[in-house]
Amino acid sequence: MNQIKHSKYKNTGIIFELLVRQVTNDVLTTGDSPSVKILKKYFSNTELAKEQRLYNLVNTQEKFTEGKAETILQTIAESALKFDLQKLNKEKYNLIKEIKKHYDLNNFFRNKINNYKTSASVYTLLESYRLPYFTDPKQVVNSKITLLEHLTQKEIINKENEEIKEFLQESKDIRILTYRMLIEKFNDKYSNFTPQQKVILKEYINNINDSAKLKKVVNDHYNYLKLTLNSFAEKIQEPVTKIKINEGIKLIKPIQKNEAPKEEHLINLLQYYELLSEIKKVI
Repeated sequence: MNQIKHSKYKNTGIIFELLVRQVTNDVLTTGDSPSVKILKKYFSNTELAKEQRLYNLVNTQEKFTEGKAETILQTIAESALKFDLQKLNKEKYNLIKEIKKHYDLNNFFRNKINNYKTSASVYTLLESYRLPYFTDPKQVVNSKITLLEHLTQKEIINKENEEIKEFLQESKDIRILTYRMLIEKFNDKYSNFTPQQKVILKEYINNINDSAKLKKVVNDHYNYLKLTLNSFAEKIQEPVTKIKINEGIKLIKPIQKNEAPKEEHLINLLQYYELLSEIKKVI
């Protein structure tokens, strides 16, 4: 599975914060700062400036509702493909070159960043939409959860895990009632999910204690996805989209005979169906 490797040297949000901090350090020590000119040159009417605004959407102390937080992530995702990537990469290269003229890069990037985790997650999210190959779905999902937790100031994973634990410990009658309530909650919370993604969530909850049945459900979906994506791949002419589809198909592997269903299988299925949904929009 292709992992997105984070790089501080390419993370616009981190570089911007370090330059701003460097201005303060320079003024206190020498009374002047090369960082001021660098900021004006590279973060005004440039592709870097546009990308920095996306990081600013997340690097805030404001608390948002889950709906608004998801809208912010959707905006970042949609904006990722609207950049002139050749120009952006050239600006990043020249920016690092300019910083190197005035500072020791190791010392410059050694400074601690308070919002490092969120900035790294934004970088991963942007790259997942820009790269021409299929990336690790679990890594992308974890980045989205990190950003949602930051924006809503809530621990999403822990909360949902506790609900599932309580669900499994109840009597059969209570579990049926709880199951229905959970489905209603999923329908409200994940209203932007496709019908197929919602079905997967329901099947996962309903069969969570039946490993054999859950394995069959997951493998049936994998087989359906592989056949469907193969048929769509033949119709796609756009090179980048075609590469993503073909890479995705290669990664679809049914659960093996001696392997138990895991959470990553559910996450992968949700991501594959998201890919399928996006493909249908362009066919």
